[in-house]
Amino acid sequence: MSTATHATHAAIAAVWRLEAAKVIAAVARLTRDLGVAEELAGDALVAALEHWPRDGVPANPGAWLTTTARRRALDHLRHRAMAAAEHEALARDGEARAAHTVPSVTDTLIAAEADPVGDDLLRLIFTACHPVLSRDAQVALTLKLVAGLATSEIARAFLVAEPTIAQRIVRAKHTLSAARVPFELPAREQLGGRLAAVLEVIYLVFNEGYAATSGVDWMRPALCDEALRLARMLSALAPAEPEAHGLQALLEIQASRAAARVDGQGQPILLMDQDRSRWDRLLIRRGLAALAQARALTGRAVPGPYALQAAIAACHARAARAEDTDWPAICALYDALLAVQPSPVVELNRAVAIGRAHGPAAALPLVQALASRPQLAHYHLLPSVMADLLQRLGRDHEACAMWLRAADLTRNARERELLLARAHNTPPEGAKP
Repeated sequence: MSTATHATHAAIAAVWRLEAAKVIAAVARLTRDLGVAEELAGDALVAALEHWPRDGVPANPGAWLTTTARRRALDHLRHRAMAAAEHEALARDGEARAAHTVPSVTDTLIAAEADPVGDDLLRLIFTACHPVLSRDAQVALTLKLVAGLATSEIARAFLVAEPTIAQRIVRAKHTLSAARVPFELPAREQLGGRLAAVLEVIYLVFNEGYAATSGVDWMRPALCDEALRLARMLSALAPAEPEAHGLQALLEIQASRAAARVDGQGQPILLMDQDRSRWDRLLIRRGLAALAQARALTGRAVPGPYALQAAIAACHARAARAEDTDWPAICALYDALLAVQPSPVVELNRAVAIGRAHGPAAALPLVQALASRPQLAHYHLLPSVMADLLQRLGRDHEACAMWLRAADLTRNARERELLLARAHNTPPEGAKP
C-alpha cells in the first residue's frame, strides 16, 4: 500500500468515526430498520474505500457517505417494493393483500423529508431504546450505533465479557426488525418508558468522549459535543423530567473542563492539576442553572443519580482552587448516590472522595476491599486509585507496582503514557522526599 493510499485510508477511518452514527440515522429514516440501515451505511464505507484513494477525499465527506448510503437505501426500498408487489399479486384475499402492503419509495421519501420532529440521532437513540428490548440490550445497541464503540469497548463499559455484548447487539437488531419498531420519537406521554435508557446512553456516549476507552487520544471531543447537544434537546423535549435536567447539568459542567484536561501535546491533565482559569464559565453557569431546575422539579424527593453527579461536579466547579474543594460535601453526595445507584464504580469514586476528605489511610482499606469484586478485576482505575493512595502514604514501591498494573490494563495510549510516567517518577523505595 502506497503512502498516499495509507493516508487516505486513515482519513476514511477518521471520517467514519465521526459520521457513522449520522449516516446510519439518516438511512434509518428511509428503511425503518436499524439492522438494514447499518448494513447500507457499511456499503457506503466500502464505496469510500474504493473511490476515495483514486478520486481523493471529497470536500464534504460526511455528505458523500450519507448520499451514497441513501442511494443504496432507495435501491433497497425499490427491490422490497417489487417483491411485495409480487407477493400481493399472488394473494387471494383482501387480508393477505393488506398484510403485504408496503409504502412506495416516493411515499417513504416524502415522509422522511417532511417529518418536522427534531433530530435523526435522537430518533435513533429512542428507537434503539424501545421497550421491546431489555435495558442492557438497549444501551449496548445504542452505544454501538451512536457512539461507534467497538464491542470490546462496550464490554468494558458494562464490565462484562465481550461475547455477551456481541450476542446482545445481534439479538437486539433481530428483535427490533421482527417487531417492526418504527423509527420515530415517541409521543410525550410515552417518553417515560424509554427515558431512563436514553439518559444512560447519552451519559455513556459523553463518558467515552470525555475519557476514551481506547485509541491514541485521551478525549474524543466530537462525542462530548454530540452528547451535550442531545442532552439539551432531551431536556427541552421532556421539561418536566428532573433527571433530564440533571443529565444536562452534569454534562455542561463536565464539558466546561475540556480545554484544561489536556496540554498542548494532548497529554492528560488530572483534575487536581488543572488550570481552573481555563474552565468555561458559561458552560458552568448553564450547568448550575440546569441543576437548579432539576432540584426544583425534584422537590423533597430523593434526587436521581444524574442530579447527584451534577451536584458533585458543581462542588468542583465552585472551587476556585483544588485545595478549596468541599470534599466532605462530596462524600455526602456519594453516600446518597450509592444509595440510589449502588455499583462498585460509585464505591471506588466514593473512596477517592474519602481519601481527600479524611486522608489516604481512611480510604485505602475501602479500595483494597473492592479489589475482590469480579467486575473490577480488569478495571484500570482501581489500581490507579490504589497507587495514588499508597504514594500519599509513602509506600512508594507498592505504588509503583500499582501504576504499572493500571498502565497494563488501560487500552488508551495517552492514559498509559500518564500512568507509566507516574510509575517512573515514583521515588525508589527508601528514598527521602
